[in-house]
This record gives sequence, structure tokens and C-alpha cells, in this order.
Amino acid sequence: MIAYASRTGTRRNLDALRSAGWRLMLSARGVLRTEGFRYALDNGAWTSFQRGERFHEAAFEKAVALVGQDADWIVVPDIVMGGIASLRFSRAWLERLRRRQTLSGKTLLIPVQNGMNPGHIRDLIGPRTGIFVGGDTVWKLATMARWARLAHHRGAICHVGRVNSARRIRLCAAAGIDSFDGSGVSRFASALPPLDLARRQGDIEGWLAERTV
Repeated sequence: MIAYASRTGTRRNLDALRSAGWRLMLSARGVLRTEGFRYALDNGAWTSFQRGERFHEAAFEKAVALVGQDADWIVVPDIVMGGIASLRFSRAWLERLRRRQTLSGKTLLIPVQNGMNPGHIRDLIGPRTGIFVGGDTVWKLATMARWARLAHHRGAICHVGRVNSARRIRLCAAAGIDSFDGSGVSRFASALPPLDLARRQGDIEGWLAERTV
């Protein structure tokens, strides 16, 4: 799996992430410096939610203009814990973003939230429109495998947000998730080794299986 860490300015932590091959997750509500990493762009809705604010459209538009073109992918604006209302919001933004020539061919991810099921978004998903699994922790862990199946059936990628433990990384791997992001390794370089080992476990097991054939 590809691992993304929340952007940090701490040199020690950046060096550790770079050595381990992690990428950065930039937030539209955060500092828009890539630090020389490959990166993805989050829409900033989580930060707004935590602050009790409405979605910050101006911050998202600025981030898309500055760093969106070179991002691995961009998370389409959503409403955290917003269910179907979030999907309606995301649909409108998806249409807006797809009309921009500067984002031609860019991969966009639709966030899914509690109250949504694959039937709600099946018509939206394709090679350039993947899935970002949000929602609360219980719902996320219970449903992420079905989102991964839908994404892969439609030739898309599936990403899970806010993954900060080795156990959750292993669950993501078992569910067939393509990538995840977390903030723990951005704050504490000492947290990186066990989490990086967990994300590589599937590769190790695959290598061992080949050796025993």
C-alpha cells in the first residue's frame, strides 16, 4: 500500500518519511509546501469540521490552483459525517472540477460517509474518479472492503483516511485498500517503524509465498 503522512515541517520527521518512501498529504487548510515529496491534496473539510466551521471554499480553491495540478489525486469537497447531503455536495464539486482544463486527466476521489452505500456512487466511479473512505471509525472499518471492491471493479483506486495504528493498516491491507493516510508519523518519528512495517507486511508475505512454491 502507498502511505501518506500529514504534512509536517519537522526536518527529522521529513527525513524519516522520505527514507521509508512515504508521501505527504497536504490539506487545503494547512501549509501548502510539498517539501520535495510526492503528495496528494485533501480538501480541508476535516479541519473545518474540527473547528465547527463551514467548508472553506476559498482555501480549497487556492490549494487547487497552487498545488492541485501535480498532486497524485485531489479529494473532492465533502461534508464530514454528512451522509447523502455530503454526496450531493461532492457531486456538484466534481462537475465543477472536471470542467477545468488545468485538472484535465487528474484523479479525483469522492469521499464516502456514514449512510452511504456503493449504489449511491457506482455511476460516478471510474479510472479517474476513485473513493476516499471517511466516516467514523466503526463504519469505516466495517465498510472499507466493499468500497475497495467497487473501486477496483470500476478501475479506480480506494484510499482510507485517518489510519494511525498498525492494526488499522493491516485491516486496510486485508480489505484491498490502495493507500491510506495518517498524522501520527508526522508528529513522532518514533511511530514510523512499526507502522511502516505493517504496511509492508503484505509484500513480505507475498515474497515468502513465492519462495515456498
